[in-house]
Amino acid sequence: MKNYQTSTRRAGTTSRTTPKKAKKDAVRAAEEAALLLPDTVSVAVGELAAELEEGLLAFVVGAGLKVVHTMMEHEVETLCGPKGHHDPNRSAVRHGSDDGQVTLGGRRVTIRRPRVRTSDGAGEVRIATYDAFSSTELLGRMAMEKMLAKVSTRRYGAGLEPVGAAVVAKSRGTSRSAISRRFVVATETALAELMAEDLTGLDLVALMVDGVNFAGHCCVVAVGIDIDGVKHPLGVVEGDTENSTLVTGLLTDLRDRGLCVTRPILCVLDGAKALASAVTAVFDHPVIARCQLHKIRNVKRLLPDKVARVVEARMRAAYRNPDPLAGQGDLEALARELDHAHPGAAGSLREGLADTFTIARLGVPPTLARTLRSTNAVESMIEICRDHSRNVKRWESGTMALRWCAAGLLEAKKQFRRVNGHLHLSALRTALDEHARVDDAPPNYSANQEAAA
Repeated sequence: MKNYQTSTRRAGTTSRTTPKKAKKDAVRAAEEAALLLPDTVSVAVGELAAELEEGLLAFVVGAGLKVVHTMMEHEVETLCGPKGHHDPNRSAVRHGSDDGQVTLGGRRVTIRRPRVRTSDGAGEVRIATYDAFSSTELLGRMAMEKMLAKVSTRRYGAGLEPVGAAVVAKSRGTSRSAISRRFVVATETALAELMAEDLTGLDLVALMVDGVNFAGHCCVVAVGIDIDGVKHPLGVVEGDTENSTLVTGLLTDLRDRGLCVTRPILCVLDGAKALASAVTAVFDHPVIARCQLHKIRNVKRLLPDKVARVVEARMRAAYRNPDPLAGQGDLEALARELDHAHPGAAGSLREGLADTFTIARLGVPPTLARTLRSTNAVESMIEICRDHSRNVKRWESGTMALRWCAAGLLEAKKQFRRVNGHLHLSALRTALDEHARVDDAPPNYSANQEAAA
């Protein structure tokens, strides 16, 4: 018991150590550790003892900057030879030092960089180490990640990692304008990559097209589901509405980038006539399936609340009917009942009714049918785009809407997983071929793709 009390008392004394004593202990510990390290590192550890007050991360950052400086000096020595030893055969000479900047934790940090010139003075010799650490590519990616995470340009600096007061004092490039410029460049790159992606080897089974509005700018996006069940954002265009010309232009661009349009494909649409006419104009054998959820919402919108609840229940029961002909007959009977009291709802129910049973007629298994009988797959992707752009208060142009939409699509792609029931996609491909009465694959369709199908 005596030993326990002694140890407790000592522990209590340690816990009341003053900051000044803690700093001395840290310096002493650093000096003791330096005895076990090479001389070139021991100096750096001694210089960095003060950073221990700000935590391990600040110490590691300071050590990293020292390592960068050591690496640059080592490269200079490789190019010019040891300092103070004249080498008549050297091809480069030291030329002092200058201010430089390296990328660190989403900011630009000022350092001193050595300079080297050719021995004949003809020009500057680049330091590969400095070039690697001064690249600004990471800054653009980090700016886009922060902005898509709904961090405003004003709060960008607060979202960065704490790297120590000394480094922060020497940092640059965290102002609102600097972050905005980087984000614009990063999103322009994302849009260009999305619209230039080669689609030649993509074997799509299903295609979904829908629109998203950003302050009056309508962006129409297309997403495809390949034979393995993986979702692919394919492209985006901007216009005033989801008109036929706009959607046809989008699908034509997909064809020009290599997407096969000769093979039967399931096109899941929300019911807009412009979308149906566009896919019919571009694809040779489109099999159109209308979204059942959109159909239910469209009919309910034209009915009083009490009637809408009853009609919704009957429509859902009809769509669950394993016999598509019987289910379609039930909805046609429902439309006849609505003719007198609610003719608008009856007309909406009849419009494109057969296309809402396409999935059932193809015999798609229930697990995969839940994915394909609605446009939820593309709408969930669009919702991610909306969520990431929620902090935008002023939309300057359609180009800005396109950039934000493209950035959101690429961010959504990171969250994608294979669709439910993806193991049944090969059976769906067979059903599509039979539905379109296509016995032979087109000549430009590769043997590997035929085997996969």
